[in-house]
This record gives sequence, structure tokens and C-alpha cells, in this order.
Amino acid sequence: MRNVKSIVKLTKLFLNKYHNKKTEIDGYLFDSKKEADKYLELKFMQLDHGPDGVKKFSLQPRFELQPSFIKDNQKYRKIEYVADFLVTYNDGRREIIDIKGMETAVFKLKSKMFDFQYPDLTLVIE
Repeated sequence: MRNVKSIVKLTKLFLNKYHNKKTEIDGYLFDSKKEADKYLELKFMQLDHGPDGVKKFSLQPRFELQPSFIKDNQKYRKIEYVADFLVTYNDGRREIIDIKGMETAVFKLKSKMFDFQYPDLTLVIE
């Protein structure tokens, strides 16, 4: 029985918190297969020159939700939101895409802060 418990503990060490499988494509390491598939889809959409085609996209864009500050001699770090993709379409639209298996409480809070701070950008959860 002791050996089984040891194996279970070791197995848990190598699993992602949400049981996603890390996937590498084009030298990028994605947190999940679903995220890697979205990357391939966006690359393919760059071939479409219509209005819904993708002009360009970037990985892991960072957005400041709250700047760092000092209060009562205590330093507080800035709060950032790091999405999976920033996509610019041929018609000029811009979307922030985040691939989520599960929406955590922290993510829900950050998405509200994002919507307030960046009203001109659309946050798409897949």
C-alpha cells in the first residue's frame, strides 16, 4: 500500500493543476493542447484576406489592470492580466482571446477589471 501512495504522489507532481497537457509548436510551449490548436487556427486564418481573416496576432499580451503603489510605507505590486492571444483582424477589429478550461474566481475578477480598463477591446473566452 505504501508503494501505491508513493506512485500517486509522484504522478501528481507531473500533472498540471487542471490536467492540461503542455504542447510545443513552432518553438512555443502552450499550457494546453486547446491553446496550441487555437494558435494553429490563427496561423491558418492569416491566409484569409477577407474581413474576418487575421492580419496579425501576438502571444501572451500583458495588460496592466492596476499600477503599483505605496501606502503606509508598504509597496504593492501592480496587477496584470496576461491573455493567451491578441488578435487583429483584417477589418481592424481587435480581440483578446483567452483559452480557459475553467474560469477561476481570480480570472473572473481580472476579467471585470480588464473590461473596465480596456473598454475598446473585446475579451473572448474559449
